[in-house]
Amino acid sequence: MRKIRFILFLTCICLLSTVCTFAQSAHNPIIYADVPDIAMIRVGDTYYMSSTTMHMNPGVPIMKSKDLVNWEMVSYAYDTLDSVDALTLENGQSTYGWGSWASSIRYHNGTYYVSTFAQTTDKTYIYSTQDIEKGPWKVASFSPAYHDHSLFFEDDGRVYMVYGGGKLKMIELTSDATAVKPGTKEHVLIENASAPSGDNIGLPAEGSQLFKINGKYYIFNITWPKGGMRTVVVHRANKLTGPYEGRIALQDQGVAQGGVISTPGGEWYAYLFRDAGAVGRIPYLVPVKWQNDWPVIGIDGKVPEVLNLPASKDLIPGIVDSDEFDRKRGAEPLPLVWQWNHNPDNSAWSLNERKGYLRLKTIRIDTSFLSAKNTLTQRTIGPYSSGETSIDFSNMKEGDFAGLGLLQQQYGLIGVEIKNGEPAVVMQNPEKGEKEIIQKVSFSEKKVFFKAWCDFQVGKDEAVFAYSVDGKNWKRIGDVLKMKYTIPHFMGYRFALFNYAQKEIGGYADFDFFRIDLETLPTDIK
Repeated sequence: MRKIRFILFLTCICLLSTVCTFAQSAHNPIIYADVPDIAMIRVGDTYYMSSTTMHMNPGVPIMKSKDLVNWEMVSYAYDTLDSVDALTLENGQSTYGWGSWASSIRYHNGTYYVSTFAQTTDKTYIYSTQDIEKGPWKVASFSPAYHDHSLFFEDDGRVYMVYGGGKLKMIELTSDATAVKPGTKEHVLIENASAPSGDNIGLPAEGSQLFKINGKYYIFNITWPKGGMRTVVVHRANKLTGPYEGRIALQDQGVAQGGVISTPGGEWYAYLFRDAGAVGRIPYLVPVKWQNDWPVIGIDGKVPEVLNLPASKDLIPGIVDSDEFDRKRGAEPLPLVWQWNHNPDNSAWSLNERKGYLRLKTIRIDTSFLSAKNTLTQRTIGPYSSGETSIDFSNMKEGDFAGLGLLQQQYGLIGVEIKNGEPAVVMQNPEKGEKEIIQKVSFSEKKVFFKAWCDFQVGKDEAVFAYSVDGKNWKRIGDVLKMKYTIPHFMGYRFALFNYAQKEIGGYADFDFFRIDLETLPTDIK
């Protein structure tokens, strides 16, 4: 009997140890939010990561970590990419799904470089700074837009870009990485980089990331065989110009596109991402071992759930954060977690005109949520998250519409609209028509609270909206928003604060706060 008790005791100790280890370890995905097209460097013991946010401004976010798991926003490469109509939401144009795409990040001779490209302007952009966290950033741009390029500094000081889809090419840049080198010729590195994935390819090899490791050159790409899944393909060569030989490096769960990074202790990881439905494209880390000078990604070819890295503390406040809009003297106007939908008009918003409030002013007539200027956004978070705000609408004019939205092509929103001088709380769901009002409730107060709950569990992708007069007792409104990740927008859903005029300009809405939480829908709201 004592022996049995002792065995049970040891079993409990082992189970407890396993549970504790599991809880103290990192888990995939490392960021359950839309952080796609990641590129990464390590400088000393600090990692920096860039990503894609396309039509959002400021753009090309820079994140920092000490352990590859816990990340915080530290900078953006630019405030605005350019000023063409599509980027400023003028003359009926927009750049949803376009703007700047997959970036490359490098560190060379004391300078940080972040490069990107934009079909919207048909340009390639290279940003540089000596201080990646504080700037300032210098910019150089040139045509054409080199698709999914990888910036590369060779040991001899020469600078290159590798780019393309299917057929991978290389061009040499000037030594200061500000332009294509005069007289240089385009060089084809790999005629068909998709070949290791077979002949039936839906997405040709793209997303190039080039590395030089132990004297050899490695190009990482994503392909997508028809009827299959997103796949990591790696090519290697002894010389930059080739010849290159390639193989499949990972084919599991559709986790793909990225590169590799080493820790100060000599461990290697692949940084990749997975399409996760309405929440967006979410980052994963996958262990890498080197065999015969090839990177072997995964554990027996699989993406592990648990990693031998420190546990994630939280995505708040590093990636998303609440904001009471109460600024101290000298503080940044907006924390880096915020981005504007397209280029903002800085004359039409303020944090100073009313202390403790974000004021969104109307300066033109708009026809819909998607065309409205100065919509302020943050990422949603999976598997559950909620966003809440409070609005003083006493200074809104006839036709003004302000509220809390979930931004994507298949958006949903809750807002207060002034019609015939009377305010009403409105829920819109464009699944029933772009401006279809699902439910409208008369409202006599001058201040209203709005909240949205998002459920990004696999197979769900649903959101529910509610309003309140006191921020405590919530009344659900409208129907369930069936969230859909659409290619025209090419971005995970975002919480969005908006105000736009439909009849006359000059009104404004005052937002008291925005609060984000990682919570499920309360049972009394369901």
